[in-house]
Amino acid sequence: MATGTAADTLLTPARVHNSAMKAHALITALALLCSACAQTPARTDAMTASAATPLRLATYNTSLYSDEAGGLIAELEGDSAHARKIAAVLQQVRPDMVLLNEFDFDPAHRAADLFQQRYLETAQPGGGQPLHFAYRYLAPVNTGVPSGLDLDNNGVVGGEGRSRGNDAWGYGLHPGQYGMLVLSRYPIDEAQVRTFQLLKWSALPGAIRPVDPRTGKSFYSDTVWPQLRLSSKSHWDVPVKTPGGTVHMLVSHPTPPVFDGPEKRNAARNHDELRLWSEYLGAGEKPWLCDDQGRCGGLARDARFVILGDLNNDPADGDGRHEAIVELIEHPRVLRYPTPRSVGAEQTSLAYAEKGITRRGAPFHATGDFGPKSGTMRLDYVLPSTGFTPVGSGVFWPAQDSPEAAIADGSDHHLVWVDVTP
Repeated sequence: MATGTAADTLLTPARVHNSAMKAHALITALALLCSACAQTPARTDAMTASAATPLRLATYNTSLYSDEAGGLIAELEGDSAHARKIAAVLQQVRPDMVLLNEFDFDPAHRAADLFQQRYLETAQPGGGQPLHFAYRYLAPVNTGVPSGLDLDNNGVVGGEGRSRGNDAWGYGLHPGQYGMLVLSRYPIDEAQVRTFQLLKWSALPGAIRPVDPRTGKSFYSDTVWPQLRLSSKSHWDVPVKTPGGTVHMLVSHPTPPVFDGPEKRNAARNHDELRLWSEYLGAGEKPWLCDDQGRCGGLARDARFVILGDLNNDPADGDGRHEAIVELIEHPRVLRYPTPRSVGAEQTSLAYAEKGITRRGAPFHATGDFGPKSGTMRLDYVLPSTGFTPVGSGVFWPAQDSPEAAIADGSDHHLVWVDVTP
């Protein structure tokens, strides 16, 4: 089933229900016979890298965050069962290049050091051999950074708890919460990294300026709107020098399209955060598209890339503006390949369907379980560029009765991986 069209991924509620009834009796046998579908082809660090060696690209929302500044560091300095499970999954999959979402940023990079040294580079129960990444990239994000503005229009600037988080440039209770961490086996060209943390939302052509339907007026005043940053965390272009040539990791973590009001400001922001990547890949000079270093324009037409991240938008389900993620999946520069799937996603989705919580999207394409209100959704993406040849893909969501299931519940999201060759 191709990633390329929304129609390919849609199932009506009736079809999902019928599928649940027909497939329920087959799930146990499928799990026993095909539990490897939720796993990954065996890989070792001793494999000789060459231009012909498949490149494993992955994204994983790790939920390694804390509501307190320094909280993740304290957790990792102890013995974190949560971090051990996340590390075990990475040791099983052994990606060459991976984005970790929801990994708190600290200026001294202490949390990244601890996670790599004490967890990834130590064999974990249910994982595999120690996993070493020689290169990494992390940088400040907008979450938790005070704006000095009343962004939620509650009449107070800052404040406590959620009110403080709402008035940050990106929702967060302290600077760096829900940050990002890029890990790579291959050298990162740091001099050519581009970040778009400071890009203004209003700079995006056709930006959706939220309107309060109760008043018919813009939710953001004329004073606030020009100051707003587009990225809720940041958007990074991280070039990696692989044996097959440079690959640009285009990484982000757009805001969830919920937790707002009737003006749907977060849905609009999520839509436009996704559109930023479509613009970045598009033709034209784009003098408005300037990174934090002052360089303007999009990605070179001949550059190879992979879009990675928890993009917080399902092509068919949930509260997002689905056209934005569909446009990105179907972008002419994005590779068409079979959508990653897993046995665990199908089992969980069909169990929800039996309770009346149905998906329009294919049950086996989900990448996370978000509880009885939302059910399963496909939110996490690995989208390589055209020019690559896809040779495998999957979601690390094992069958419920498999031994690997014991390490798969470290996050409500599941790791997504794709193997490609030049």
